[in-house]
Amino acid sequence: MKQFADAIAAGASGPELEAMPIPESFRAAYVVRDEQTMFEGRASADKDPREATHIGEVATPELAPDEVYLAVMASAINFNTVWTSIFEPLPTFGFLDRLGRESRWGARHALDYHVLGSDASGVVLQCGSAVRNWRPGDRVVVHCNYVDDQDPAAHEDSMKASNQRIWGFESNFGGLADLTIVKANQLMPKPAHLSWEEAAVNALCAATSYRMLVGDNAARMKQGDSVLVWGATGGLGGYACQLVLNGGGVPIGVVSSPDKAELLGQLGVEHVIDRSAEGYRFWSDDHTQDEGEWRRFGKKVRGLIGDDPDIVFEHPGRSTMGASVFAAKRGGTVVTCAATSGYMIEYDNRHLWMKLKRIVSSHFANYAEAWAMNRLIDQGRIQPILSKTFTLDDTGLAAWQVHHNLHEGKLGVLCLASEPGQGITDPDKRERIGEDRITLFARHAASLEAAKGAA
Repeated sequence: MKQFADAIAAGASGPELEAMPIPESFRAAYVVRDEQTMFEGRASADKDPREATHIGEVATPELAPDEVYLAVMASAINFNTVWTSIFEPLPTFGFLDRLGRESRWGARHALDYHVLGSDASGVVLQCGSAVRNWRPGDRVVVHCNYVDDQDPAAHEDSMKASNQRIWGFESNFGGLADLTIVKANQLMPKPAHLSWEEAAVNALCAATSYRMLVGDNAARMKQGDSVLVWGATGGLGGYACQLVLNGGGVPIGVVSSPDKAELLGQLGVEHVIDRSAEGYRFWSDDHTQDEGEWRRFGKKVRGLIGDDPDIVFEHPGRSTMGASVFAAKRGGTVVTCAATSGYMIEYDNRHLWMKLKRIVSSHFANYAEAWAMNRLIDQGRIQPILSKTFTLDDTGLAAWQVHHNLHEGKLGVLCLASEPGQGITDPDKRERIGEDRITLFARHAASLEAAKGAA
């Protein structure tokens, strides 16, 4: 794959790239089936992605008619990368085996290793016979909705298809590699003003946030809506706050440290709640929630904006759902897409039904929603939230940092790109949008590391 990396760096044309032979194997980050019980008996926090994540050569799969071979220049870490690498809440090989039973092309995925990664930026190398809209040499980003068009439900909203999957999590050959196979309907144009790693970190979290807040399938935020955002500097929350601001709303960001509160201020969020400073304990023990703490939290929100929030952007799950349902405005909406603190949630249903609130589920995004979010990024209205960049060899370390919430925003991973900052093809556009805006999260993370080093 180094020949492809060199050719791309030298500006090779699409026909030149297409004429180069695809190698029989490529470097990838993966977990193996034989080790899926290695963490049995350990608490979740003690399961270490560095122990399970391997870096090595894997065989190149055959290309299906609706797919492309993609040279992966950069990728990113998501929570599903962590889940796969610690085999929790269950090993992902079951997903691969189910996909393997669907068709001849699905059978390629049911292997004894699972290549990780649900984000990528890169260059199309070869196209399958059914691919119409993309050509070798195209610079693209990848969204992770892995679906075909043979389920009638997919034609209303592809996320409703019975065989909808998340690429790199419920399918094999993910983006944390030098090469991947990607369906043509996963591709979107790479924003020309961004580097490979800045472009790679966006699609999964940004599109998820877009569907939750802006699209027709979840909360449908209006101008002026107030939105309570949990984890407001994280992979989802960092995009959510920007979407609320861009859409004429009022974000209330909840974070866990003064440093993250400072970052939100630089992002333009006026109303911030630092959970560590306030000391909220929504659970008095493992089985009992404290409504008094919900009320104290709700009072804090009202003290900031003068009202309860129209929308609660919920993704921690068990630790916060009770407070989210309580805090939402009468007639308001709690929109949920995840459960990073646990998926067995509890809330007081009286606060839901008697005050006419609703809980709306949301899961990733369909192609139209992902495309619309990518367009906002391309226009410079929404900025990448890349805070730090790792090499592919350090994928396990990066996943460990996400597992222990030692990061802000998103962590990027260089694959074929040899160093950060490559891949920018429109520097004038970048200058117009503003280097300081584009690199806010990275600069903030670097300043924190420098301060810790000085101390």
